[in-house]
Amino acid sequence: MGVYQIVQIVWAVSAGLLTVLVLLHSPKGDGLGGIGGQAQLFASAKSAEATLNRVTWILSLTFISLTVVLSAGWLNN
Repeated sequence: MGVYQIVQIVWAVSAGLLTVLVLLHSPKGDGLGGIGGQAQLFASAKSAEATLNRVTWILSLTFISLTVVLSAGWLNN
């Protein structure tokens, strides 16, 4: 297994994990719950949200950089 295949596997895994993490994010808008003041009832923990944001940013940068590397052909096939 060469470097090219390993980078492709890491790229595919980062794409899958990035999809899952984006779906795990809580919606930023209050929706209809904001009308009656009920939006504060279901607020998530700030530390969990900050960690989720940090991991999402790291995975998105990994995915984008590997996409550039793979599409530019900088690695030998």
